[in-house]
Amino acid sequence: MPGPDVTVIIAAYNAMPYVTRSVTSVLDQTLGTDRIELIVVDDGSTDGTSAELDRLAAHAPQMQVIHQPNSGGPAAPRNLALGRATGRYVFFLDADDHLGAEALERMVAAAEANGSDVVLGRMVGEGGRRVPQSMFRRNQPKTDVFSSRVYWTLGPLKLFRRELIERHQLRFDTGLSIGEDQPFTAAAYLKAAAISVVADYDCLHCLAREDGNNITAREHSTRMRIDLFRTMTELIAEHVPAGPDRDALMHRHFAVELREAVLQLFREPERGVQDKLLRELADLISPYWTEGLAARLPAIFRLRCHLIRHALLDELLTLVRWELDRGAANSEITTLAPAATVDPDIHTEKGRAYALYPYFRDSTLNIPDDCYDITSELRLRHRVDSTDIDGTGLRLTGHAYIHRIPANDVAMELVLRKRGTEGEQRLPVDSVPDAGEDGGPSRFDITIDFASLSAGLWDISLSVDAQGVVKEARLGSSRADSVTTATTTLVTSTGTAVALFTTKPYGNLTLDVGETRHRVLPHLRVAGAEWSAGNPATLIVNGCCTLAGWPDGALTVSARGPRGAERSVPVEVVAPGGTFKAVVRCDAVGEWEFTLRLAVGDHESSVPVPPQASLKPARWRRFGMPWYAKPMAGQDALTLRVGRVELLKAVRNRLTSR
Repeated sequence: MPGPDVTVIIAAYNAMPYVTRSVTSVLDQTLGTDRIELIVVDDGSTDGTSAELDRLAAHAPQMQVIHQPNSGGPAAPRNLALGRATGRYVFFLDADDHLGAEALERMVAAAEANGSDVVLGRMVGEGGRRVPQSMFRRNQPKTDVFSSRVYWTLGPLKLFRRELIERHQLRFDTGLSIGEDQPFTAAAYLKAAAISVVADYDCLHCLAREDGNNITAREHSTRMRIDLFRTMTELIAEHVPAGPDRDALMHRHFAVELREAVLQLFREPERGVQDKLLRELADLISPYWTEGLAARLPAIFRLRCHLIRHALLDELLTLVRWELDRGAANSEITTLAPAATVDPDIHTEKGRAYALYPYFRDSTLNIPDDCYDITSELRLRHRVDSTDIDGTGLRLTGHAYIHRIPANDVAMELVLRKRGTEGEQRLPVDSVPDAGEDGGPSRFDITIDFASLSAGLWDISLSVDAQGVVKEARLGSSRADSVTTATTTLVTSTGTAVALFTTKPYGNLTLDVGETRHRVLPHLRVAGAEWSAGNPATLIVNGCCTLAGWPDGALTVSARGPRGAERSVPVEVVAPGGTFKAVVRCDAVGEWEFTLRLAVGDHESSVPVPPQASLKPARWRRFGMPWYAKPMAGQDALTLRVGRVELLKAVRNRLTSR
């Protein structure tokens, strides 16, 4: 009999009353109880957790409970359970968290479909718990640590292929007092054939405990933080050669673990201990400090590292105090910070922006300006309020400003770039300051003349110059609710087709000029044709044109006859959405082929009026003489033979048929 698909491992210590929901969420998985093995290790609980686990196990044959003396952390219980696991996959669950009902089913499906060794399921926080979010913006069937944000979550609450774990003998580091899960998860990431992300379902619900006893919410000593930082940087250096990939992973630990170590260093009561630990940190970061890593870090992190590398203890402590006074919080505290961080003032000079952190241009320290340069951190914030398109151009209105720079000296340009070429157009924008945050965003109002654009795809961006600092961003990702994301296609007064559409996944605006991607023909449809009830010599053609606009008289139903003769009748729009009819007189002798045409100058799009099986021959009298119009069989388009009835021939045919 095959073993279980998934072994769920829970390390529990004094987890009442949360453990009940945690266990129940595993037993109620849609994956099915026959495909799940649950191993819970009670790590010496004293609050009733042990008895509750035994009670739950008595009614769940697939659940094992192991009781052991307290080990001081989750590493040893998880390792013990790993040794007994039999599932093809392993999922680690904390005793105060719980799974969404379909979590394991969806994650196993992702692993099976993509050959993934690690699967991340979207995490959501409850009760103020903060959880990683950046890696869950979209589903990722196959990814790795270098082309996604998965490395920024190193907790073990994920699905792992057990064969990978056993092949590389991965276990949790019992020598680490904190972060024992990071080496395990990081090594699994680096050795995985593929990593998947399930972002369209709430797989894991992480709860902030009312008693505040989530492990990540507790303070830890500087020594513990330094040991974790050393372990992780050495692990990366062992597995990833020096270069951009190593810098990308180091970024995470310089931004999180190093910062936490410095915050704990600030709390050390003895000056001598602080000085000794600071020099140890300086020795740790020096081998990995590169220009590539520095470029990835925010300015305040570069400043912090400069002070560490030069063993400037007093200045480092001053910087930490300065951060704490402005609301900085421990990045691993699980509940939300009580107050937002207060941004520092900014100095602009020669197109660069510098944050006025402590010691900016202090002549006694000569700290490089790069440690204060936040130009790359500033963002152009913008919103499109309206997009009005017609046969001559596109009018855009909205708001924009560079975050943290007052909008009292702002210039704007609309930037159009043609894909696949170096083609670019810059259109000056009249901007008007508006009241609001950061000195107020500026309103913009600009019209793009279609006649100035050659055929191709034109991406639309906005460039803003605030006090000499220039930022540019694609327009469209932020928009008013009234601005549609649907593609709008029309034909201009010169006959050029233009489509305004949004790109995926961000919804940025792009113009398609000349049917590069968006064709006119799919917008032209003929629903049918029928004889007029009041005049049998009159054909009514019904259809729909879903274009947003076209020049007056350009859309016609055309009948081509003998010796190049042609009759065209403009369509009449009779309902919203472009439903139309065209009334065509059929009173000229010959064979006439019917087509729906959209023609302006040299530009033409046409679709045939399809043959109508239900259309019968029509007869009428004109000046007392009988006429007829008869649909011809075997034609690609509706074709009518129109003529006068020859009376002598008609009489002869009638006599012959008797």
